[in-house]
Amino acid sequence: MVSKTRERLLEVAHQLFASNGVERTTMNDIATASDKGRRTIYTYFKNKKEIYDAVIERESESIVTKLRDVVCSDLEPEQKLRKFLEARFDIVEETIRTSATSQFISYLTLDYKRLERIRILAVNKEQGLIKKMIDEGVEKHVFDPIQSKLLPEVYQMIFQGTDYCHLRKSFGQLGMTASDIRNSVIDFLINTILLKSKL
Repeated sequence: MVSKTRERLLEVAHQLFASNGVERTTMNDIATASDKGRRTIYTYFKNKKEIYDAVIERESESIVTKLRDVVCSDLEPEQKLRKFLEARFDIVEETIRTSATSQFISYLTLDYKRLERIRILAVNKEQGLIKKMIDEGVEKHVFDPIQSKLLPEVYQMIFQGTDYCHLRKSFGQLGMTASDIRNSVIDFLINTILLKSKL
C-alpha cells in the first residue's frame, strides 16, 4: 500500500510537471490531482524538490530498465551489444510513438530543465551499462580493447543525432529511412569493436 501511494503521487507529479511545468505545479495541485491530502504527501516527501528529484530518478530509470535487462542477460557479448543497441532504438521510437505532440511541446517549452536532468541522469546510467558490457566482451576476447574504449563517446554522439532525427522526423532529408539508420548504426558499432578474428 505504501509503495502504491508513493507511485501514485509520483505519477501525478510527473503528469503535472509535464503539462504545467515544475514552477507552476504546487503541492496542493499534486494532492488534489492524486485524491490525497497534503498530509499524505508530506508522509512520503518533505517538499516539492524531493518529489521533483524522485520523479527524475523514476523517469531516468524507466528509460534504462530495458537496457539493464539486456546487460544482465546471459547472451554472448556480440549478441548482447546488438540487443542493447536495438533496445536503445526501440526506446526512442516507442517514446515518440506514444507521446502526443502537445505533450512534446509542453515538455520543450515548460519543462526543458526537467527533461535535461532526466536525460543526463539516464545517459550516466547508460554509460555505466555500456562500460560493463564492453568490459565483459574484452575479457572474453570478443571486443577489441583499443576500439572498445572509444565506443561510449561515439555511441553517445550517434544517439544524440538519431534521437534528434527521430524527434524531427528528418531521416527522409538524409535520403534514408529510420530503419536504414538503425541497421547501419548497429552494424557499424558492432563491427568497429569486434576483434578482427571475430569478423
